[in-house]
Formats: sequence, C-alpha cells, structure tokens
Amino acid sequence: MIGTAAALTRDTFLAAAAAAGRAPSLHNSQPWRFRLRDGAMDVLVDPARRLPVADPSGWAVRIACGAAAFNARLALAVHQTPVEVHLRPEPSEPDLMARLYPQPARPATPNELALYAAIPRRHSNRRPFADVAVPTQPRARLIEAAHVERAWLELLVGAGPLAAVGEIVRSAARVLDRNPNYRDEIAAWSRAEGPSVDGVPVAAGGPSPEPHDLLAVRDFGGKQRAAGRDFETEPLIAVLGTTGDTPSDQLTAGQALQRVLLTCTDAGLSTSVLSQPIEVPSAREMLRIALGRSGSPQMVIRIGYGEPTPTTPRRPVLETVVEEA
Repeated sequence: MIGTAAALTRDTFLAAAAAAGRAPSLHNSQPWRFRLRDGAMDVLVDPARRLPVADPSGWAVRIACGAAAFNARLALAVHQTPVEVHLRPEPSEPDLMARLYPQPARPATPNELALYAAIPRRHSNRRPFADVAVPTQPRARLIEAAHVERAWLELLVGAGPLAAVGEIVRSAARVLDRNPNYRDEIAAWSRAEGPSVDGVPVAAGGPSPEPHDLLAVRDFGGKQRAAGRDFETEPLIAVLGTTGDTPSDQLTAGQALQRVLLTCTDAGLSTSVLSQPIEVPSAREMLRIALGRSGSPQMVIRIGYGEPTPTTPRRPVLETVVEEA
C-alpha cells in the first residue's frame, strides 16, 4: 500500500546501519558512523578511522561512505521506505557525508530485493580467479548499474588495454611501496588469525604478490605461491569513473561502486578493487588518458569467477551509531 513519508523508526534505522556497515572500505577501515536525526539517517565520517598515509585527501573515506549510503538505501527500500539522498547537506558539518530522507512508502522492486540479498555475500576476493570469460549479458548489467548512479564503467577489451592498465597499476604500486609509512599503515590494518572487527585477516588477504603479476595486489601477509606461477592470465578489469572529481562526485562514485559490486555478486561473480592508480595522481591521469575518458577514474575493479573465500570482519552495529544527547 502506498502511504505518506514517515520518520524512520530506531529499529529500521539500525537495520539500515547494519547493512551500511557491510560496505567496502580501504583496508577494511570502516570509516563511517550513522546517526538518526529528525527521522532521517545520516552517514558521517569516523575521523578516528582515516588513513593519513594512503588517503590524505579523504577520497577513499568518501568512496566508502558513498558505498555505505547505497547499502542503507537498499535496506530502507526493503523496509518499504525509499529515501532521497542529499550529499553533504550541511556545510557547517564537514563530516556529514549524506542524509537519507524517507519518502512515501512503496514495495521494494525485484532488483532492490536482489541487491539487498547480495549485501552479506559481497566481499573482496583477493585470490586468483578462474580463467573463464565473463559473458556479455552480465557485462551489460554492470555498465547499466554504474550508469543508473550517474557514473561510467569502462570494461577493458583485448590484451593491449589490459597490459597498459596493468602497467599503470604496477607503476602506482611501486611508487606507494617506496614509502615506509605506507607499508607500515598496511601492516597496521593486517590481522593475524584470531578474532577482529576490522582490518584484513590473513585468510582474506590473498596470496603474496609477485613481481611478474599482471596486476599489483597489496600484500596483507598471505602465503607465497609456487615459484613462477601466474596469479591469473586474463581477468576482466573495469574502471569506474565520474564526470567530475568533487567530494560529492566521490560520494556518487561510492554509491555507483557498491551497485556495481552487488550486481556482480548477484550475477555469481567475485570482485576485488585496486585503488593504487587512484591514490597516485600521475597514475590516475595516465589511466584517464589510456581510457580516452574526459571524466575522473575513481576505482579499478577486478572481476571474475572465484572460489569461496572468507569474509572480512565488521564492527558491531552499535559501535558505529552516534547516539544523540
């Protein structure tokens, strides 16, 4: 039944916050907080969870908060409460990334239900994928998913573009790895076996990278592969981007990223993200030129068919909630 807009209840807000907390973030740092205020849901930055070395500009925080906002949108839609998202609505509150205003009640669409069901199953798969090509129909779905969120998705076709982007990723990784503070920051977010609520456990970190790999993945302390063994020969690589690169554009990119990742999960595909070429400005520009795009690349995504892997941990939902005084 169609109704009028109503304020979010605390139970509905907590369900949305739990879903939002399953979003991806750099090093699984989970740099978000959630607040129920005046019947709307706020997505805020958690300043204590910024990554000062890898993310001095806050780009990765905004991508993560945008992805969290998208998950919250889905959760609220499934609770028959669609929302209107206002990005950075209060200039006087710079840590407020998005406010989700409830709209008149309606049933969730089949696509909303499918993407919401994918939230607990989506996680980064940092292990090699099978050498099986992704068919045309899922590829078209991914491009449309980015377009719906006012972003673009470029799927690399052919060995030449793949090799060119692979070299850009490797070059950016070399630049970053030369900084000992960068390596220390990764180590600080790497988790040995045992209980944790954030960071990347060794079991979920994938194998250690090798110099001959096509793509440079981060080293979270995983096991070494057999000598000379390739990581994978021909993955599907996508580059997500936006027309601009303002903070609001980056929040938009985060929402688009999550829609693409959940669409992959719903289609039976595994994913991991490669942000190194976005973290290095010169590499980011090289990536834009290589793609022939006028906009701003915001993330590189690796897509394929993977074996089941462990999920990364999440903080209890109440630890992410800001309680009003």
